Amino acid sequence: MKKSIVILGSTGSIGKQTLEVVAASDSMEIVGLAVMGNIDELENQIQRFKPKYVAVFDESKAKELKDRLRSNTAVLSGMEGLLELAVIEESDIVLNSVVGSIGLLPTLTAIRNGKTIALANKETLVVGGRLIMEEAKSHKVQILPVDSEHSAIFQCLQGEDYNNISKLILTASGGPFRGRTKESLVDVKYYEALKHPNWDMGKKISIDSATLMNKGLEVIEAKWLFEVEMDRIEVVVHPQSIIHSMVEFKDNSIIAQLGSPDMKLPIQYALTYPNREKGNTTKLNLRELSRLDFFQPNTDTFPCLDLAYEALRIGGTMPCVVNGANEVLVEKYLHEEIKFYDIPKYIEKAMIKHKSFQYNSIEDVLEVDNWVRNWLKSEI
Repeated sequence: MKKSIVILGSTGSIGKQTLEVVAASDSMEIVGLAVMGNIDELENQIQRFKPKYVAVFDESKAKELKDRLRSNTAVLSGMEGLLELAVIEESDIVLNSVVGSIGLLPTLTAIRNGKTIALANKETLVVGGRLIMEEAKSHKVQILPVDSEHSAIFQCLQGEDYNNISKLILTASGGPFRGRTKESLVDVKYYEALKHPNWDMGKKISIDSATLMNKGLEVIEAKWLFEVEMDRIEVVVHPQSIIHSMVEFKDNSIIAQLGSPDMKLPIQYALTYPNREKGNTTKLNLRELSRLDFFQPNTDTFPCLDLAYEALRIGGTMPCVVNGANEVLVEKYLHEEIKFYDIPKYIEKAMIKHKSFQYNSIEDVLEVDNWVRNWLKSEI
């Protein structure tokens, strides 16, 4: 039997690479695709993969797609359509690769309906990690990480007792500005930040990589995924992006996962777990590696990483504030409305303004998310 896959965010970088993985496999098929509004790309995907359902968040675009579509594919729309797609009976795995906290509700809905989650939307756990993990345990649902770092840790922990973990070591490439001085980045433009040296990623995550906020969000995500406190989660800069992350155990041994910097590897592992299939990524040739370097992150030049750690230390709704603020600020930076260092500046302001509390529902965190977005838009 083939595994039936639903992809939320099929026209983004992760979504498109997931479709490549599925196309190269005989063990998977696509039954559902969801996008924000890119119906031209979605229409091409429908013709190739013939899903039974698609969802378009932008309702006017959904209507346009319905009017021009010549297939039996059902078209759903809005958040309601996204949630409906997340729980269709035909699916085995829901891969959530939408960008931002908009991915929270579909993940939660899929979990409550017993769907296995392949999670590339890190904001889900940053915003509502405690609640999401409680729901996953309650419904006996697996959350399989798709981020290369968390997939690496997950692979390193196969067959291991989590009680033996001494430390999780997340590797960071350092982004396009590694080694640059603070003064040289004051007026740096967004298109320079998009030029990642190792990874082919979407715009938002590329900016997050440039500020090191991406690694900060991954620290928060790792805390919830692997039930490890923040003082046992370390970040090291590894420019080659060959070691994707490591686990140090209480006997002082370290297990690492290595591979070429290609997202199709962790995507395939999540979709085929607990099995491994023949890979279609570039093989890593160890004889061609001249060196593997590791450095301490420069949090003076890149303060977003420390802000994420501080949000995790404070706990409650503070990570939600950091995430929501970062989403707004990255969008403004991409539109050249603010400068590079306005991102950490206004994140810190939002953290000072917010009084963190322990959330008890998704509605609590969504209300905080809405507050920080509105506050920032009035503040800038």
